[in-house]
Amino acid sequence: MYYLINHSGTWCKVLPMSSVVLDNVTKIYPGHHLAVDRMNLQAGDGEFLVLLGPSGCGKSTLLRMIAGLEEVTSGDLWLDGKLANHLPPRERDVAMVFQNGALYPHRSVRGNLSFPLEIAKTDPNVVNDRVTELSRALHIDETLDRRPGTLSGGQRQRVAMGRAIVRQPKIFLMDEPLSNLDAGMRTELRMEISALVRSVGVTTIYVTHDQVEALTLADRIAIMNRGVLQDVGTPAQIYNDPATAFVAAFLNSQQLNLLAATVRTPQNQYVMLDFGPHQLTVPWSDPRAYAISQYTGTQVLVGLRPDGLAPVPESYDGPSFLGRVRALEYHGHEWLAYVECGAPGMPVPEPPDPRAAFNGNGRERGGLGGLVKRLFTTRAQAEERPEPEQPGSGIHRRTDLIVRLGVRPAWRVNDAAKVAVDLARLMIFTMDGTRIDSTRRAGK
Repeated sequence: MYYLINHSGTWCKVLPMSSVVLDNVTKIYPGHHLAVDRMNLQAGDGEFLVLLGPSGCGKSTLLRMIAGLEEVTSGDLWLDGKLANHLPPRERDVAMVFQNGALYPHRSVRGNLSFPLEIAKTDPNVVNDRVTELSRALHIDETLDRRPGTLSGGQRQRVAMGRAIVRQPKIFLMDEPLSNLDAGMRTELRMEISALVRSVGVTTIYVTHDQVEALTLADRIAIMNRGVLQDVGTPAQIYNDPATAFVAAFLNSQQLNLLAATVRTPQNQYVMLDFGPHQLTVPWSDPRAYAISQYTGTQVLVGLRPDGLAPVPESYDGPSFLGRVRALEYHGHEWLAYVECGAPGMPVPEPPDPRAAFNGNGRERGGLGGLVKRLFTTRAQAEERPEPEQPGSGIHRRTDLIVRLGVRPAWRVNDAAKVAVDLARLMIFTMDGTRIDSTRRAGK
């Protein structure tokens, strides 16, 4: 069965969509290097799934296992309902776009685009028609007789995308295809990739470390760190309701404000977050209050995004912090203020590293239970959390509140500053970075 779509005035046909399922997939390289640890993830038919995380977290390894370029050490990989652990790459009907394009330098653009069809011994007339239509859709029809060395970076990536698309695979895999381009070209191609992939409706798994790419492209985002899946959900879910402090900090254009507070419940009238010189109160009517109150008498981490804070006049009597402006930064479209408020700032806790618990025999010290929390395709599923680590790794900064001011700064350096806090935007974590105030995870 084929689907017909109209793209840029031309008709193209694509194969039926396919799903990808990873069931407890692990990758261990020679020397007992654990790259991916028990990954449970699914990309549905026609879904655009983005794998996001810092360099070295296992994103590309996962992509290469799906493509068949790396063997799965343990667990099951399913493609279109079929177990694919031992399928050779040529039988997986997968097309991959690499970071550098990986074009054949001795072949013209036309030759690069037609190569997969020539290998498949497709009728030359069909090859010519398909290459012509696709080159127009990708705006590279004027370069068909040129070689890759004469093209710009953006043109080369368009050719690489076209070569992947032309043979009409069931699954696209893209490994940071825009990372070598300048900011303007990345924005342009990002829009083209989104439009083109969605028009053909092919299941796509896209690897990046750029949170802007992830937010703008994805149907769902899966965040990885140290070979472990940290969180998965729609861009809005991940941004507004992150599972951990690490996820909240990573998916943030500015640094996350992360402060230590002690939970108190004075005479059981409300829940208080005590920062020392400042206090914020959460009324019992807030659906998160009960979950937070379970930590009465202990310290928690309070996350505040810069856009959840705002400058207010001294007469403001709502939830707020008082401080002094230490620095202002101009970012063109806005100013950022760094407000020293005296509250104890904390580094972002890194998730436990399963590789550190991996010994020379390829076994984990302490067994499987409680090493890390697993987040599967439904965010409600979870195993036991690990014991809290001492904060000390992660992002270190001064104990400033970062506040967005818009195009005109409301303050000058050294001014006294009052900062309003949007209580609905607070994120509360345990000291090891586990989210504790999520109403969605509580099923409410």
